[in-house]
Amino acid sequence: MSSPQSITAPPAADQHIVHAEKEYTTVKEGLAYILIPASASKTQQTTPKGDNQPQSVFYNPIQQFNRDLSVLAIKAYGEEVLEKRLKAYENAKKRHGAKRDKKRKREDDGVGSEFRKAGKVGVGDRTEEQPAATNCEDVNPASVNNKISGGQDSGVVDERKGNMTISVDEESSSGAQLSPTQQDVPVAGLAEQGVEGRSTADGELRLGTQPALSHQENTVEAGATSQSKKEIKPHFRILDALSATGLRALRYAQEIPFTTLVTANDLLETATQAIKLNVQHNKLEDKISVSTGNALTHMYNFVGDDCKDMKGQPKASEKYDVIDLDPYGTAAMFLDAAVQAVRDDGGLLCVTCTDAGVWASNSYPEKSYSLYGGTPLKGVMSHEGGLRLILHAIATSAARYGLATEPLLSLSIDFYARVFVRITKSANDVKFLAGKTMIINNCDAGCGAWTTQTIGKNKLTKDKSGKSFFWKHVFGPASLGGDNCPHCGMKTHLAGPMYAGPIHSPEFIKRILDELPTLSKDTYHTTDRIEGMLNLALEEIFPLEENPDSPTATSKTRKYDHSIIDPAPFFFIPSALSKVIHCITPHENAIRGALRHLGYWCTRSHAKPGSIKTNAPWDVIWDIMREWTRQKEPIKKGAIRENTAGYNIMGMGDEKKPESNGANGTESKADQSGEERPADDNSPVDTPAEKKKLDIVFDEKLGKEKDTRKLVRYQLNPRENWGPMNRAKGHA
Repeated sequence: MSSPQSITAPPAADQHIVHAEKEYTTVKEGLAYILIPASASKTQQTTPKGDNQPQSVFYNPIQQFNRDLSVLAIKAYGEEVLEKRLKAYENAKKRHGAKRDKKRKREDDGVGSEFRKAGKVGVGDRTEEQPAATNCEDVNPASVNNKISGGQDSGVVDERKGNMTISVDEESSSGAQLSPTQQDVPVAGLAEQGVEGRSTADGELRLGTQPALSHQENTVEAGATSQSKKEIKPHFRILDALSATGLRALRYAQEIPFTTLVTANDLLETATQAIKLNVQHNKLEDKISVSTGNALTHMYNFVGDDCKDMKGQPKASEKYDVIDLDPYGTAAMFLDAAVQAVRDDGGLLCVTCTDAGVWASNSYPEKSYSLYGGTPLKGVMSHEGGLRLILHAIATSAARYGLATEPLLSLSIDFYARVFVRITKSANDVKFLAGKTMIINNCDAGCGAWTTQTIGKNKLTKDKSGKSFFWKHVFGPASLGGDNCPHCGMKTHLAGPMYAGPIHSPEFIKRILDELPTLSKDTYHTTDRIEGMLNLALEEIFPLEENPDSPTATSKTRKYDHSIIDPAPFFFIPSALSKVIHCITPHENAIRGALRHLGYWCTRSHAKPGSIKTNAPWDVIWDIMREWTRQKEPIKKGAIRENTAGYNIMGMGDEKKPESNGANGTESKADQSGEERPADDNSPVDTPAEKKKLDIVFDEKLGKEKDTRKLVRYQLNPRENWGPMNRAKGHA
């Protein structure tokens, strides 16, 4: 062991630190260092009984992938936000300059000497109009932490102290200078005041600000020019609501260059004491504020501090730009507070749920409903259904307050789910939620097929003029299916409600992927897996064509279209279908080739190896499987028992059933191809009438994925005991 060092020593990996008569060892992750007791193990250990050793402060090295991904996602989000605000600033600056030039020209022409019609004010009495006052000078950055009630607040940080310096070269054609109140403004007020920024290659933020002209500045002679260099310190606030060791907060402060304040909150005093030591050792006292208290209490203190006033005009707000919820178990109880504490003009909510036994299994449907507002799916696609349950819980929590959600990235990883959701206040966008919330009729006990039905319906309707369209939100139609599966006749079960919209944003994923080549693998150890999983997520996004009549189309509004529904919400696995009809499993490329030959879209899912996502209906999928047994691998005689799902799907009992029961959805073999019968065809469904058969070709070359890069798409557990570990021990 190395010689003991003080906690004030420069941080490094595997240090031996002695502080307050206690010995620690440093563990490095990313650019952050945390202190763990010298006697503790750096990796997960088990007792002779097989249980994880208890921890006083929770630290799980297994979730490094989660933390690496979160750093990159927040960085990509922040750069996008600052880039948009910069464009908005530049446009506002042009408008302001044009307005000022027009006013100066009027004065040069003598028009300005006339009496004003509105106020009847003479030349000598006239005073220059001042711009609307902003409250940026009233914002106290340290007051973010002072809003905590009922908890012990410690380590309060003045965000203006020790912040990164951002240089701005501001050249005004009129010689106007920035007012003193605008030389130090929060990101919370950037968009409101026209102050914007973007991240440059050297890590600096180049920002501008819309000049607030004083009386003297308005009287500067025309043609006078000057150039000044100003310093602006924008605010970008992140809340690590359930911080434990503070590792996330440390990494956000170290690795996201435009971060100015990270609040590390935890309920346990032992945890916050550990966080303070880690902050001190990492020399980040100027960026990280440590608070002890209930996360709900902390977040509810920001209720009502909206980013816009009653008239819809922007105003300064102390809400967080990013809130990260990473609890041990479910995050459901924190969602209501989080959607109200994050900025409502596009703030980012990062949510982890490790209770996969609730949202991705069939053991606790009652608990799933109480936590997430819906029951889970039973079957191979249960984890993808779990993601939509979590997104549904976030969307409904936000909708109560007129907040709309946009899922940017939703991943099922190992034993947990991780979602990144943008929150925006918009009463109109919230109206689409009922039409994007679905109930699933799942044949979990039979063939595994499912059907979906939205609770509401978003209907595109012509206006009175007949020249344009608008969205009308109406009741959803009742399901036409019975209690039994139309394909195999077995009993079905309901699942949901769940979120039915897209769960990824392709632009957001591409931003993260573009950043990966610039990263050091010594700092980000999981970049290979991040690249593989994000490429899978990008592949599973269905290429939708915009409706030219839609008033909410992205090409028209340049915003996320909340009317979109995902046409392929779940996947299937060929081996599971082969098990139903007792045949040899076809190769994935053969199934994909058959689907693509018929004109359907298909790809893989990130949630499970061997999966296929497609917009083909289940009638077509089962036709392909039946054709597989005819062309390639015939079923052995006696392999399928009577009155089973496979027995009915293969139509083996049709000759024994002269009639079909339309009430329970059981169909004969002659009616299982998915083809609609002609209106003049009155023959019984069990009549062996000639039907148009699908041209099914198992073209493995067509079904082969074009991306031949050797990516880590599905990582196996790297070692034993790969899981969430035991909960930390302690009392508030």
